[in-house]
Amino acid sequence: MERRAKIQTRLIEPQGKIKNQKPHTGIVYIVGAGPGDRKLITLKGVECLQRADVVIYDLLLNDALLEHCPAHTEKIKAPDPRIRTTRQDELNHLLVEHAKSGKVVVRLKGGDPYIFGRGGEEAVALTEANIPFEIIPGITSAIAASAYAGIPVTHRDYASSVAFVTGHSAALSPDSNINWAHLATAVDTLVVYMGVAHLRQIVERLTAHGRNPQTPVSLVRVGTTPQQHVVQGTLTDIVEKVAEAELKSPAVIVVGEVNRLRDQLRWFDTKPLFGKRILVTRARAQASEFAELLEANGAEAIQFPTIQIQPIEDVNIPSPDGYDWVIFTSVNAVEIFYERLCENGKDTRAFGESKVCAVGAKTVEALNRIGIHPDFVPSHSRGSAIAAEIGDVNGKKILLPRAKIATADLPNGLRQKGAHVDDVPLYDTVKVASDGNKRRDEIETDLLNGRIDLVTFTSSSTVMNFLEMFPAQAPTALLANVKVAVIGPTTQETALARDVRVDVMAKEASVESLVEAIVET
Repeated sequence: MERRAKIQTRLIEPQGKIKNQKPHTGIVYIVGAGPGDRKLITLKGVECLQRADVVIYDLLLNDALLEHCPAHTEKIKAPDPRIRTTRQDELNHLLVEHAKSGKVVVRLKGGDPYIFGRGGEEAVALTEANIPFEIIPGITSAIAASAYAGIPVTHRDYASSVAFVTGHSAALSPDSNINWAHLATAVDTLVVYMGVAHLRQIVERLTAHGRNPQTPVSLVRVGTTPQQHVVQGTLTDIVEKVAEAELKSPAVIVVGEVNRLRDQLRWFDTKPLFGKRILVTRARAQASEFAELLEANGAEAIQFPTIQIQPIEDVNIPSPDGYDWVIFTSVNAVEIFYERLCENGKDTRAFGESKVCAVGAKTVEALNRIGIHPDFVPSHSRGSAIAAEIGDVNGKKILLPRAKIATADLPNGLRQKGAHVDDVPLYDTVKVASDGNKRRDEIETDLLNGRIDLVTFTSSSTVMNFLEMFPAQAPTALLANVKVAVIGPTTQETALARDVRVDVMAKEASVESLVEAIVET
């Protein structure tokens, strides 16, 4: 008699709350994370991560996806299937046990759970244990890797059918339920998963069963990532070409005439920074925009913050309406100053008739967000330029809320012109403790071996703190095999004073300008 699991009807509410269910039972979301590009996960997948108590994730996933989880989330790496033959049973047990304890569990899987992802097996185990679950589909690598390689799996002129097939050894055995004789010619495009190690056998089966030996073939390794590597050939020569390129798993094999479109449609691996590994030393709270600009140009942005922004407690900020000028030199200064202003029961009306100076486009944007349009924006960010361009400030009162470690050239330049300057430290740039950064040793090894192409510095403090994190290495040795890019002349001076060679400098003090300079190098 066929055994069927009982499926109870439940009303699932947002945030994992379950009605008509015993309070101690949780829920499992089996989520497809998509391929390597972290942004290819679905919105619903992100929502599940944001309310997860436990995440059990696959080995090859982009670790950045785990940043969507709340602080309390327990993160469990799935057992390695290459060394644990009982892996699936262990996974099923973990899912059931954590859900039974009342937790919201996310099983985060690469690609799509139901396309060679064993999501179906996990779902069956949950139904047998009477655990509620949901399946969140993901973008499978056959579609994503092909698209990022410039290969549409279907096209009106080339292919009207496509099949996905596993290339695992079991699929090639005599008792396999895959009918290679029919499959070889039944579809226009054939995409093979997990087949790199068995490429020769796959080619032999396809050609033996009638596929034209001149059929184009592409292998796409780690598709959708900056390390994507594509090898093309035909069924006649692809085995030799892959061996010559030393291409290893993970990769998908695309067989069919659609491969002829790659030269015309390739878009991802033609980006100006494609394949470059660039170290971002900016504070994590500020690094996302910079990293996204680099990634948009094809680079892999490695976030390695050396500083963090820490507001100074118990600072009594004066009311801005008592000054002729208020000068903001950074986004941090604007945001922290306005937050303190609001804490004191005031808003932008407190500026009264005071004029406002904003240094840099981002600072202008930050002021615009709170309803202030600056009266003056200097052409350069250097203190001497600001003091020279601001006009007649003789006898004027100027408020300068900024970083504790900011240089003295701006207030000194203003005072030389007869201004009365109140230099108020609002925040400090604190060094990130090296013993708390698990990636330090890995970064050091990659720097010394030239596996990082570029290191970026966006402030003097990022330079100083970065070097302090590698006390055993002289700067010339640590950075001998990489290029260095800085955001402006002050940062350049700090770098040069510490024996750090500077290869690239932004024309303007902004991350956009810095990325432009990197692209042009």
